[in-house]
Amino acid sequence: MKLLTRLDRYIIVKFLGTYFFSIALILSIAVVFDINEHIDNFVEHNAPLKSIIFEFYLNFIPYFANLFSALFVFIAVIFFTSKLAENSEIIAMFSCGMSLKRLMRPYMISAAIIALLSYGLSSYVIPKGSIVRLEFSEKYIKKKKVDYARNIQMAVEPDVIAYIERYEDFNKTGYRFSLDKFDDKKLVSHLTARSITYDTIGGGQYKWKLKDYMIRNLEGQREIITSGKSMDTIIAMEPADFLIAKNQQETMTSPELSTYIAKQKARGIANVKEFEIEYHKRIAMSFAAFILTTIGLTLSCKKTKGGMGLNLGIGLGLSFSYILFQTVSSTFSVNGNMHPMMAVWIPNILYTIIAVFLYMKAPK
Repeated sequence: MKLLTRLDRYIIVKFLGTYFFSIALILSIAVVFDINEHIDNFVEHNAPLKSIIFEFYLNFIPYFANLFSALFVFIAVIFFTSKLAENSEIIAMFSCGMSLKRLMRPYMISAAIIALLSYGLSSYVIPKGSIVRLEFSEKYIKKKKVDYARNIQMAVEPDVIAYIERYEDFNKTGYRFSLDKFDDKKLVSHLTARSITYDTIGGGQYKWKLKDYMIRNLEGQREIITSGKSMDTIIAMEPADFLIAKNQQETMTSPELSTYIAKQKARGIANVKEFEIEYHKRIAMSFAAFILTTIGLTLSCKKTKGGMGLNLGIGLGLSFSYILFQTVSSTFSVNGNMHPMMAVWIPNILYTIIAVFLYMKAPK
C-alpha cells in the first residue's frame, strides 16, 4: 500500500499552495503598511535603500510570517477545504469509503511540514536575521538599546556574589562595586571599589579594572586589609549578562536560549521569564499547526448552504482568539507567578480539547 496516493498529493499541494499564497498576500500588504509607517524615519536618518531592503525587510518578512503562521494555517485549511466541500469533492471521497481519519492523513503531513519549517525558522534562522533587523531599527528607526543598569546583583561563581549599584555602557563602567566570597556560608572576603571598568582593549573575556579598591580578608578573628588605587582582575561576568535589551530573546537561537537561561538562573538573576517564554513558545507555536489544522478540517469538511463565508468567519475568529490567548497567557507569566512553559502551552491544551470535540462531532 502506497504511503501517499494521488489524492493525498493533491490535498498536500492544495494545502501548502494556499498556505504560502496567503502568506505572500498578507505580507505584501504588511510591508506596504510598514513602509508607510516608517518612511519618515528612513528619510530623516538617510537610510540607504540597500539596507532597507536587505537588512530590514528581508529579515522582517520571515519574522512576521512565522509570527502569524497559526493564522495562515487556519485560513489555508478553511479556504481550500470549504472549496472542496462546495464542489462536492469531499462528499465523493466519503461516498467511496474514505473515513475522516483517513482524510486527515495528508492534512497532518502538511501540518508536519509547516511545523518543522516554523520551528527551524524560529529556532535557527529568524534569530540571526533579528540581530540585523534590530540593529537597523536601532540606527534608523527607534533607539531600543539598553545602555545602563541599576542594582545589579549576581553570583559570578559558586559562593561569590557581585554587586554594582549602577552600570553605564557608554564607558563600560560600574560604580560602587562589591564582591563577597563565602566559605560554608561564612563571609571570608569582602572587596569594594569606587568603580569597575570592563577592559575591552587590554585583555580577554571577563577582564575588569578596579579603581580605589579595598579588600578585607577575614581569617578567624583576624582581618587583613589591602587597598590601592588601581588593580586589574578577572571576574566571571560581562556587561551582556545584565544589560538586557528589549526583544533580546528574539536574537538567540534555541540552543543559545537554553544555555543563557541556565547560566542566568545559576547566577541568581530573576529576569529570565521572557527568555523562557520565547524558548517554549517556539515549540508550542510549531505544535499548534496540528491543532489548528484539525479544527479547520472538521469545521469546513461539511458542505454548507451559505458557502465558505461562515467557515472563514469562524476560522478567523478562532485563530485570532488563539493568538490573543497566547499573548495574554504570556503576559500573565511575565507579570505574575505562572510558569513560562505552562503559560505558552495552556492555549494549546485548550484548543486541543476543542479540536477533539469538533472531530468527534464531525461527519464521519
